[in-house]
Amino acid sequence: MRNNFPIFGQDDTTIYNPDELLSLFLDCTADGFAIVDMENRFLRINHMYTEIFGYTEEDLIGRTFHEFSNPEVVQEIISEVKNGKAFTNMITKRFHKDGSLLDIAVSYSPFRNKQGEIIAIIAIYRDITKLVSMENELHRTRELYELITENTTDMILVINKDKLILYASPSHEKVISLKPEQIVGKSLGEFLTPEEDAVLDLKLKEILETGEPQILRKKFITCDLESVYTEYSFSPIYNEKKEIDSFVSVGRNITDRVKHDASIRNLDRLSVTGQLAAGVAHEIRNPLTALKGFSKLLQTCLDKEKQEGYLAIIMNELDRIDMIVNEFMSLAKPQAIQYVKEDLKSILDSTINIIHPQGMMHNVQIIPTYPDERIMLSCNPHQLKQVFLNFMKNAIESMPNGGNVVIDLQKKVKGKVLISISDEGTGIEPDRLRYLGSPFYTTKDKGIGLGLTVSNKIIQEHDGTMKIVSEIGQGTNVIVELECLEDDIT
Repeated sequence: MRNNFPIFGQDDTTIYNPDELLSLFLDCTADGFAIVDMENRFLRINHMYTEIFGYTEEDLIGRTFHEFSNPEVVQEIISEVKNGKAFTNMITKRFHKDGSLLDIAVSYSPFRNKQGEIIAIIAIYRDITKLVSMENELHRTRELYELITENTTDMILVINKDKLILYASPSHEKVISLKPEQIVGKSLGEFLTPEEDAVLDLKLKEILETGEPQILRKKFITCDLESVYTEYSFSPIYNEKKEIDSFVSVGRNITDRVKHDASIRNLDRLSVTGQLAAGVAHEIRNPLTALKGFSKLLQTCLDKEKQEGYLAIIMNELDRIDMIVNEFMSLAKPQAIQYVKEDLKSILDSTINIIHPQGMMHNVQIIPTYPDERIMLSCNPHQLKQVFLNFMKNAIESMPNGGNVVIDLQKKVKGKVLISISDEGTGIEPDRLRYLGSPFYTTKDKGIGLGLTVSNKIIQEHDGTMKIVSEIGQGTNVIVELECLEDDIT
């Protein structure tokens, strides 16, 4: 059996020059090669050695490696290689000819002749400066990320597509009194109510479809029975195939912000309540006058049939007072924020009952134009009443000489409803219109500038939008778009 094969030809008579074969090998390799004799003199280097270190054959051949800068351990290694030991893939630092420092992976091997005698040393060099630099940068980046996640007050979570928590930052313990080891390995759904878990599923689905970050809010009750409001921003994490395979969430304690928003809303609510008090008092005074008159008639009237008629009138007036007071108290009393199913027309009618006395005092007629069907919302009715009350009150105050406020409802496609509240007032200048909604900016002499700010915030929390259209002398139209429940429209 033949055990040798030709390299430069196709027949067994091919003869090649070993020096040419060695030169071909050294020139084709991607590593730097150096051959040093037993007296430590350079015998041969290849082109890649020059590329790595900058030294040419003229610089090195015939000179010993002691004449160049080398780590002290090299002398010991060379001695052991001369005794037959090999060293592979040693990570060292060497100097370039220009003085710059390089990271080098080097291997040393004894070079033997046919008789097995060691006649030289082969050193193989690979420049790993860029690789080491990248590893160092990656290490520094990892340390930086760890420093951030270990010390940030934001709560950082990493979850996979199945909502399994892969990482939780230590800040969770500071904010919600849960240690990372109490969180990692569990499903995020375990820390959410069924309603919140359903919302999270929708948010993650939206991220998978659009790649856009999504916001989720959550209320926690700590071990100290304190309420902590948090806001989580979920963003996608992509793998090497540019596919979303997990999510990162950055949560923030927004308890102070929630309390601040609540204070502003209460301030606005109390301001509106105070301004409506005179109108409500005037509205109650009318039935009280009737009550006094018919009460006196009852004292002097002996006709039983007339007495029954007087009593019926008195009961009607009492019911009217009761309705006015209840509507007013529902506005004045702070309410827990809770979303329920409610008919939009019922909310608007209740608001009109509250603002009606104010309209009568200003000779303003409120005209609702509703469709026949019910329009159900998932909302907080008390907050929406506060919104519509602000708009109606602004409309009334814009018409000092009286007029009409028209409230129109229009159902749109895809579960949307438009609420339009238009007046016949003086209108708003274009240069002032763009500032409306800014905190404490108002066009009124006695306003506090929070009504539109609070209203816009409430509408946004109901996933709605608000737009104000106005023209000097032509009045103002406030248009609100809200989501309605399609299945509950009958």
